[in-house]
Amino acid sequence: MEVILEILKYTIPGLIVFAACYFILRQYLNNQYNLKALEVRGKYAQDAIPLKLQAYERLLLLCERISIPNLIMRLRMNDMTVDALKNAMMISVQKEYEHNIAQQLYTSKKLWDIIKLTKNDIMAIINQHGNSMSPQADSSQLMDALFDYLSAGSNNPVDIAIKAIKEEAKIILDV
Repeated sequence: MEVILEILKYTIPGLIVFAACYFILRQYLNNQYNLKALEVRGKYAQDAIPLKLQAYERLLLLCERISIPNLIMRLRMNDMTVDALKNAMMISVQKEYEHNIAQQLYTSKKLWDIIKLTKNDIMAIINQHGNSMSPQADSSQLMDALFDYLSAGSNNPVDIAIKAIKEEAKIILDV
């Protein structure tokens, strides 16, 4: 019995010292790990800001390129029919969107949803006005109808998207 008490007399304080050292060392290593992770995140954030700003620039360019007036000026030729202009505009909007689809990596989900909605709204406006006319009519009729729609004060989806892009970019620039 005395032997067991003698062993416990040395073992229990040893275990207490071991446990204290273990927990202190574990906490120290966790703090070091968290500090290193914070450094890495800070470096990533500094490296990511230029990429995010470049993505916002690309999205602004996308919005300008898919705006109806710019599409008309870029695609319309004198001898085009309504159907030809409508199709050319729809294809151009889709290609512009596909060309910039990777930019969603650098934007918030909400902003990317606004960009998708803008693309879909522009295509719907073009399609709606194009389908309301004779396909063989002169493209100037479609052009006039689209300009009338935009000048009527309707919410232009491109303006909404541009405002959203600027707001998100402002958040990054203020940080």
